Amino acid sequence: MAPPTELPARPERGGAPGSRAMGRLVAVGLLGIALALLGERLVALRNRLKASGEVESVDLPNCHLIKGIGMYVKIVVGHIGLKFPGLHSFAPDKPGGILMMDLKEEKPRARELRISRGFDLASFNPHGISTFIDNDDTVYLFVVNHPEFKNTVEIFKFEEAENSLLHLKTIKHELLPSVNDITAVGPAHFYATNDHYFSDPFLKYLETYLNLRWANVVYYSPNEVKAVAEGFDSANGINISPDNKYIYVADILAHEIHVLEKHPNMNLTQLKVLELDTLVDNLSIDPSSGDIWVGCHPNGQKLFVYDPNNPPSSEVLRIQNILSEKPTVTTVYANNGSVLQGSSVASVYDGKLLIGTLYHRALYCEL
Repeated sequence: MAPPTELPARPERGGAPGSRAMGRLVAVGLLGIALALLGERLVALRNRLKASGEVESVDLPNCHLIKGIGMYVKIVVGHIGLKFPGLHSFAPDKPGGILMMDLKEEKPRARELRISRGFDLASFNPHGISTFIDNDDTVYLFVVNHPEFKNTVEIFKFEEAENSLLHLKTIKHELLPSVNDITAVGPAHFYATNDHYFSDPFLKYLETYLNLRWANVVYYSPNEVKAVAEGFDSANGINISPDNKYIYVADILAHEIHVLEKHPNMNLTQLKVLELDTLVDNLSIDPSSGDIWVGCHPNGQKLFVYDPNNPPSSEVLRIQNILSEKPTVTTVYANNGSVLQGSSVASVYDGKLLIGTLYHRALYCEL
């Protein structure tokens, strides 16, 4: 009998054993690189948030909480009721409002302003705020609004006799996808910060996590809208110097204040960057001295992971002579959250200080 013919071996599925092993090694290697990058980004994000930040108390002697409200105060006019994805809210079902305090009164108190009919109060979600006084003494109020977490800028006219606001205009624009704060430079003209490039919440998170630095500043007028400064980690508070020559921008996650020179065509060029050791939120200007007052967050992670037993702390800085080679930075107030949680703005007028927060109460002090 003839010996049986030997059949050739069938190759196993997936190719030769060596190629399969190499493919697995490559996959494992790529997974390891991806995990390492994710880990590095997480560590970097914690550093940007100052997740281990603590604060030593700095008290002011003549302070009291403003009764009956949780408010976010800016200059004399402020707003209440900010709701934002990822942030705690003590009144999630209550719409926002606009309040005014007359700091010339012996005992000033906050009064909510009536808003004209035709404006959608139910979805009012105010954020950044600014005022502009025209040559005829007309007062315009600009408010960043997030109705249903969208992005608009509302322009109101303040009617002093009725203590009310007349709604004039709602502004939406593709260059304003994630508006945070605003500084008015005309009756319908302003600079605004976008704290993110994207408007979608998931893409915002991804942008922040990857530190893409795509946040910017936009100039808006009825005739022209353009980006005038770019490359911020998260552009936040914005304000203008008393002489209208400089724009100040707080980059909250980079812990920086940028000084930008304003040109006749409304473009901006960067003059300097002041680095700080805290998360700088909103900027207010003392009109008499030009000093910058800053509401800050010593630990940003506590803002987003709210724990009533370990609440976010508060800090207020005063910056003098920011254009000089060595500006003077003073911690005027600091608290571990036992009195004031999440300070986001501090404004001074005639020796009186208001400290507002993201979602907590407000503090009034006589300096």
